[in-house]
Amino acid sequence: MQTRLGTIRRRYADTPLGQIHVAECGSGRPVLFLHQTPRSWTEYIDVLPHAGRDVRAIAMDTLGFGQSARVDGPFSIELFADGVLALMDALDLESAALVGHHTGGVVAVEVAARRPERVDALLLSGTPLVTPERRERVRSRAPIDHIEPSADGAHLTALWHRRRAFYPPGREDALGRFVIDALAVLDRVEEGHVAVNDYRMEDRLPHIEAPVHLVCGADDAYSMPDQAPMAELLGCTVRAVEGAGVALPEQRPAEFAREVVSFVTSR
Repeated sequence: MQTRLGTIRRRYADTPLGQIHVAECGSGRPVLFLHQTPRSWTEYIDVLPHAGRDVRAIAMDTLGFGQSARVDGPFSIELFADGVLALMDALDLESAALVGHHTGGVVAVEVAARRPERVDALLLSGTPLVTPERRERVRSRAPIDHIEPSADGAHLTALWHRRRAFYPPGREDALGRFVIDALAVLDRVEEGHVAVNDYRMEDRLPHIEAPVHLVCGADDAYSMPDQAPMAELLGCTVRAVEGAGVALPEQRPAEFAREVVSFVTSR
């Protein structure tokens, strides 16, 4: 696939959980990028060519999302982590650095806690700190992306406007990719968020052994408040990116890639 920044190689990997779709650039040290809900690998479409200059940058579609295999049972962070490890096996990756954004960061936490020997470094981007207090608070919150389909297609516009504020004017390309990803899983578009809130992160953080770095858009109202307490729990560094929000990898792809490469290659 040719993009304005370079060539991205795409393929499917066969796993016991079904086929998993991946896109990658570069060679060398493997760095696996995990996207937020309800996105796909295209969240990193502009990041991969930048990161691929220094590392083997691989972005996967999480099980149940994008072009990866659909899942009949309930979504869970543990299931998504199963998919990550199955892909690593299929790609013959004994270990890799993990980069996770929002939901992808929570999945990366589970992988790193479950199989610490397979995670060389962990960069968590805009990752929420899931605590009992948060679980209680979020249960009463309105759905983030749920839209009821309508015969006249009005739900398409509604979905567009639901996320309009996350993307600056002129980035309708990125917003369009979000809408495409959300439409592909419209019947389950909210379940990834539910899976995050059900995850007992407080039980898993103590099992992480890999070096960790946190990065977050300074305008990310969902996750920025969690960064300081998470950094304290993990004993790690945190960087706030001014002028960026929930869509950090798409708003600042070159800067995001530099942050990833700098952290990963310093290990």
